[in-house]
Amino acid sequence: MTRPSPGRVGEVAAVATVSFTVNDRPVTLAWEQGATLLDLLRDELRLTAAKEGCGGGTCGCCTVLVDGRPALACQKPAAQVAGRAVVTLEGLPERQRRLLAAAFVAEGALQCGFCTPGIVVRAASLLNRGKAGDRAAVHRALAGHLCRCTGYLPIVRALDRAGQAWERGVETLPGGQAAAHGVGTSAPRYRGEAYALGEVPFVADLVVPGMLHAAVVLSEHPRARVRAVHVSEALAMPGVVRVLTAADVPGRRHVGLIVDDWPVLVASGEATRCVGDVLAVVVADSRRRARRATAAIRVDYQVLTPVTDPHAALAPSAPALHEGGNLLEACAFARGDVDAALASSAHVVRQRFTTQRIEHAFLEPEACLAVPGPGGLTVYSQGQGVHDDQRQIAAVLGLPPAAVQVELVATGGAFGGKEDLSIQAHAALAAHLVQRPVSLVLTRADSLRLHPKRHPLIMDYEVGCDGEGRLTAVRARLVGDTGAYASVGGKVLERAAGHCCGPYRVPNVDVEARAVYTNNPPCGAMRGFGVPQTAFAIEGCLDELAARVGIDRFKIRSINVLRPGDRFATGQVMTASCGVAATLEAVRDAFYGARHAGIACGIKNTGIGNGLEDTGRVRLRVLPQGRLEILTGFTEMGQGLFTILRQVVAQETGLDPGCMEVATRSELGVECGMTTASRATALASEAARRAAAALAADLAAAPASALAGREYLGEYVCNFTVPPGTDAVNPITHLTFGYATQVVVLDGDGAIARVVAAHDVGRAINPLACRGQIEGAIHMGLGYALSEDFPCPDGRPAVSGLKDLGILKAGEMPEVEVRLLEVPDEVGGYGAKGVGEIGLVPTAAAVASALRAFDGRPRTALPMRADAPRTLRRR
Repeated sequence: MTRPSPGRVGEVAAVATVSFTVNDRPVTLAWEQGATLLDLLRDELRLTAAKEGCGGGTCGCCTVLVDGRPALACQKPAAQVAGRAVVTLEGLPERQRRLLAAAFVAEGALQCGFCTPGIVVRAASLLNRGKAGDRAAVHRALAGHLCRCTGYLPIVRALDRAGQAWERGVETLPGGQAAAHGVGTSAPRYRGEAYALGEVPFVADLVVPGMLHAAVVLSEHPRARVRAVHVSEALAMPGVVRVLTAADVPGRRHVGLIVDDWPVLVASGEATRCVGDVLAVVVADSRRRARRATAAIRVDYQVLTPVTDPHAALAPSAPALHEGGNLLEACAFARGDVDAALASSAHVVRQRFTTQRIEHAFLEPEACLAVPGPGGLTVYSQGQGVHDDQRQIAAVLGLPPAAVQVELVATGGAFGGKEDLSIQAHAALAAHLVQRPVSLVLTRADSLRLHPKRHPLIMDYEVGCDGEGRLTAVRARLVGDTGAYASVGGKVLERAAGHCCGPYRVPNVDVEARAVYTNNPPCGAMRGFGVPQTAFAIEGCLDELAARVGIDRFKIRSINVLRPGDRFATGQVMTASCGVAATLEAVRDAFYGARHAGIACGIKNTGIGNGLEDTGRVRLRVLPQGRLEILTGFTEMGQGLFTILRQVVAQETGLDPGCMEVATRSELGVECGMTTASRATALASEAARRAAAALAADLAAAPASALAGREYLGEYVCNFTVPPGTDAVNPITHLTFGYATQVVVLDGDGAIARVVAAHDVGRAINPLACRGQIEGAIHMGLGYALSEDFPCPDGRPAVSGLKDLGILKAGEMPEVEVRLLEVPDEVGGYGAKGVGEIGLVPTAAAVASALRAFDGRPRTALPMRADAPRTLRRR
């Protein structure tokens, strides 16, 4: 399978020309009305290091130098660059490019890599001004950038490191790269320097001969019956090739990861369920023309009153939004006698906690390229599950799955938001019907409306303890607004229910969690998967109980924290790998050494579990000249999985990682399921270890070059879990867990000065990447605690772009100290536990605890926006 490479886009009708210099080369380009400098660079000159992330001047992904000063190319109208000197990342001095790229890799300052090229251009400007080591100047410069992966801290370290080398005039970084590449080393990120320099193409960077472009028309109303979709005006517009509606779908029109309830296109006569519903797809000869033509499509609606409150949706009088009613799924289980335990408890807390809807804000908007071929088509995706994409796309097209091949392209962040099929089916449908390649890239505004969010939860808790602070019982009633479609909402509430007691020993438990359909935007998977919400609640209850008992917040956790042999909320017995007590002890000094400190513990499952099979598969292919292809079904989305797989193979075979390439494709032999539940590293590393061990045995008798053509499959299957509520002596609901304790330290004015995060990761296969995941998660967790929100009054998002989301900027990030603990696990490669999600599970709760320590007021609702101005002091 050959991946498309960047090439020239088809000609577009011009209304004017503009002359300027780009990377010291004079150019004269034609441009259409509305074109920006970014359009000229990407579409006409194929300089794709500058990315289109927001279109609103917020993310900084498109940063270039104009007359030597940083500028946002998406905000520069084409006419305004006449006579100017433009320098893109591709045109920076080579020594500067390489130095900055090496510094970013050495400090782990890039993960998904989508935002990095723009930041590197900004960094070059700082180097030129001698400001790379000036923290205040760096924070001011980074205020024009968003990074959703790293939390900015390693970026600041990378700039400082590069600045020192630049001022000294050295060609290489002090200390250089680590020579070791095996398990347990901070091996450099796979293709890291190429990512930093914008040399790794994302989906929107790909061009193939004859490629067309598509754009979607979304519903104007969260709930309305579609009477008719009028497309004639759009069809008459210049460059428009075709307009697709529901009648054009040859196969199944509804898709879903678990429940097939989400229409690819809403048909006339049907009701929309949210403002992210797709009503039509325009196919044209340029992206700008396709998007412009969507405005010409007219839709006749019968507007209906939306159902936006989950409790109202459960009322008998509420209109049924789906055939089965408005209750998507309920999860309930109980252990012991909660009523009796609460009645005999010395102290009982009864409290309602609420959390908000959150947008993932991955920097790369959804994009897909579909290329038809003999007997089927190839889809270039940035989704989190190539095999799930394959299955659903094939169903929509009415083709056998083997006729649809899906290949993962570099993914610019996901955090769960790219699990569901978004626009892959629309791009594939268009390509299949017009028999030409079709690229579909969402605008940021459409992206915000279309993909699922983090669930807002309403959580009613009753928690009791005895006179010494030992927990006696937890009763929890959870209601989650799952929005218009199922996505994985039922499983999110199931996970919230299973983790409702946090990492604490509770002998009596009674929990019910309900996922409820509304006309709000869908909610589904987001980093933490329902657990940050319940962590906020149970940790708040512990702080209140500590106050009533008269003990401190560290002690009440130490008394109750899970240890080997104790039972998790679902009844699962903790094994010797339960390291939460070790994480608590690891932050004792930070908690007691601060005047105002908050504390919270966290637990997060590794693996889907709950009765479902968890599988990792890796295939090694020996290529000519002794090169090696590592193939998996799991997605690399910035978490470092591809780097880890190379480390595992190097560890087992002794081969140099430089001879290894890693890819994700929808080949049947490597089907792993969705990249979710913090499971990819644990499962894939063990699968890779098994495959590499077989290869190593053959390498003992022959060199790699003599093994060309051979394949080695590693498979790791875990099928021993049960659903919550299963009557068993040891109901194992999850493969294993990750554990954490975080301390948030406030200064004398109540601002967050420091976060200390102790995490039991089982085995840090790559310590640098492991720390980076935790730092980035804490950044996201602080935003969740204090400032981020995605309000949807009457079912309509009240935000129009990334600027409205409340994402923390670099200058608002406090110091973060990560303390890695390794309590080996019996499940997973090398004892590794998942770390991608646990990093933010305790963060909001720890912030609430710190604020209570400062002013004595408990917090029961997120975001704690009123506290943000003081707490997030710009540094």
